[in-house]
Amino acid sequence: MERMFRVLGFWTGIFAIFFYMGDMHTAAMLFFGQTGFFVLLSYLKLSERMYIYVFGAYLTVFFAGFTYWTTFMMTPGAGGH
Repeated sequence: MERMFRVLGFWTGIFAIFFYMGDMHTAAMLFFGQTGFFVLLSYLKLSERMYIYVFGAYLTVFFAGFTYWTTFMMTPGAGGH
């Protein structure tokens, strides 16, 4: 199970690099933070049940934050043209 958290760390790291190259520095820092979190978590040698609990908590926080952001922070029709 810890290998899957390393895989998550790898992919969030790839996205962080792409965001940074695209001058989206806030998103890049967010994804670099997630990369560090996933890689650090992968070396803790937790039980499989605990890894599932941590991932469930991560998804809950992500979906709550994403829903808040898209509902209250995004301006409708502001496509950046």
